[in-house]
Amino acid sequence: MRTTAEFQGSVLNLRGVQVHSMEGSSMEQELDLFQKHVTERFLELSSVESRELLSLSWVRKLLDSLLSCQDEFRVILHNHRDQVSKHPSLDRMVGEFFERSVKALDVCNAIRDGVEQIRQWQKLLEIVICALDQKRSIGEGQFRRAKKALVDLAIGMLDDKESNSSGSIAHRNRSFGRNNNGSRDHHHGNNQHNSFGHFRSLSWSVSRNWSAARQLQAIGNNLSPPKANDIVATNGLALPIYTMSCILVFVMWALVAAIPCQDRGLGLHFSVPRQFLWAAPVVALHERIVEESKKRERKNTCGLLKEIHQIEKCARVINELADSLQFPLSEKKGEEVRQRVQDVSRVCEALKDGLDPMERQVREVFHRIVRSRTEGLDTHGRG
Repeated sequence: MRTTAEFQGSVLNLRGVQVHSMEGSSMEQELDLFQKHVTERFLELSSVESRELLSLSWVRKLLDSLLSCQDEFRVILHNHRDQVSKHPSLDRMVGEFFERSVKALDVCNAIRDGVEQIRQWQKLLEIVICALDQKRSIGEGQFRRAKKALVDLAIGMLDDKESNSSGSIAHRNRSFGRNNNGSRDHHHGNNQHNSFGHFRSLSWSVSRNWSAARQLQAIGNNLSPPKANDIVATNGLALPIYTMSCILVFVMWALVAAIPCQDRGLGLHFSVPRQFLWAAPVVALHERIVEESKKRERKNTCGLLKEIHQIEKCARVINELADSLQFPLSEKKGEEVRQRVQDVSRVCEALKDGLDPMERQVREVFHRIVRSRTEGLDTHGRG
């Protein structure tokens, strides 16, 4: 894995060959800094050990990176809005980026549904923990209750694998604009309510025949690096637009890879020219996630999230243990049950700690896209 310092040659080469007209300008420094920051964030994400890749904590870092990139990109567009409005090709590039980002709203909604699905599985695991509570004697009745919860869990996860959630939870999809427990604050701004209302027709919910795989293809469709003459003609502004588009596509793809949602598919073609600073860590992450999906124990899973794999593993182990038990339990078997229940407890704790913050981040991505798009429309209108 290359370090940030080793990437310096790449950006100097890109700048010297393609953006030589900007030599020494503050704008050049601003755009270089954006490329550098994107690279640093994704180098950190790609340096994670295999056991932490696609964990809830890693997905949260991924979303943090996207939000940080969005903020910096928004400032660049704002600082150079006059140039964008006067330059037809720049105006077109920005418009295409906003179209991609609007398509990402449905992915955010679908991921929210996937998080809710995981919460349902978490509740079933909590029934297992409660039934096998070590503070009281465990008999056949307690194991029957735990087994029933595990059967319900297996059916729920199997349905999700076979149908990719089509129709099972899509009709319960809640818009991030609704005033529910997690999003009351989104109606308190002066103009935000009208902005969200404008997008409800696009992303209020995903229909039963909606496909995450097709949506990812739509977001990434016709995404190609800017030509050298476009970079020079736009004083380099074509570069951050392309960069932000690629980051958006990759993050949405990674979310779909990790979280259960309708018609998951990881076949998105993702190719980035190697001369971009951030290309190597992003492409490396894409390859690692694809490799993870090909592992025997991960094939046909309803999501590559590390905690989903742990749910499946814990459920299988306790099921096998329950089938081998004889009552009353021996001291050795009782100790084994205790250890397995502790494993389940650790998974539940990880879900409790990670799901809510991650969902808030996905919601924030949704609203940042809406705000950026609305600001873009306002700027175009003034232009």
